[in-house]
Amino acid sequence: MILQGNLFSQKLEMETSITIVAPDKHTGSPYKVVYLLHGLCGRSGDWVDYTMLPNYAKDYDAVFIMPEVARSFYTDMRYGLSYQSYVSEELPLMVSNLFNISKRREDAAVIGASMGGYGALKCVLSKPEQYGFCGAFSSPCLMLKEHLEYSEGAKRFEELFGERLFKDFQAAFGEKIEWNPKEDVVELAKEAKNKPNKPQLYLACGTEDFLHNDNKRYQGLLQELGYDSTFEDWQGNHNWTFFDEALKRALKHWLEENR
Repeated sequence: MILQGNLFSQKLEMETSITIVAPDKHTGSPYKVVYLLHGLCGRSGDWVDYTMLPNYAKDYDAVFIMPEVARSFYTDMRYGLSYQSYVSEELPLMVSNLFNISKRREDAAVIGASMGGYGALKCVLSKPEQYGFCGAFSSPCLMLKEHLEYSEGAKRFEELFGERLFKDFQAAFGEKIEWNPKEDVVELAKEAKNKPNKPQLYLACGTEDFLHNDNKRYQGLLQELGYDSTFEDWQGNHNWTFFDEALKRALKHWLEENR
């Protein structure tokens, strides 16, 4: 079952698009839930349109929820809308009212690619009590502090990364694009390491992806901090061909290998 439409969000104070893939049959037990997050140039329907998700979903008793967040980097934006609160707080409540969703954190996952991978890491590390699994593919901003130091905050950001991304970062992080530990998944991982519920993490990045080195470094950090994390890389680039294969592997890793 594929559902596409709009819902009204109190956090955003507007209607927003959503795509849902749900099982055609129900066993009677509560569903697992997977929040699938889109990338910088994407929208809620990307995972249905550009991957084999509808086929993969047939193998699992899970509901796949795909919100839309524009180019917000899954933040409560400095000059914009509260997308992080919408995705991680309001949306789970709305979904639980619509479907028979399991209340066990082990049955909830958040998965994303590119900007969505960063958003997935932010969600799971900010609220480890809420999610049991995170899949993050080709995630940017993993070393946010050093990247902002390299660009001297807003001073050289536009020169290095272009006008569009410069404006996106100003809208999300503030006019001066100052570092904030609450937006940095390195700092969030360090903060969450001593919390009682540490999620299982699956990272993947193509060997030809410009973010490959950052993702490998982040995996090393996660292992130093004691997380149950897996990193896989194979030939591929920053595109849907790679993200589709990563999704298939992540779902198998979470829903089959860890039964």
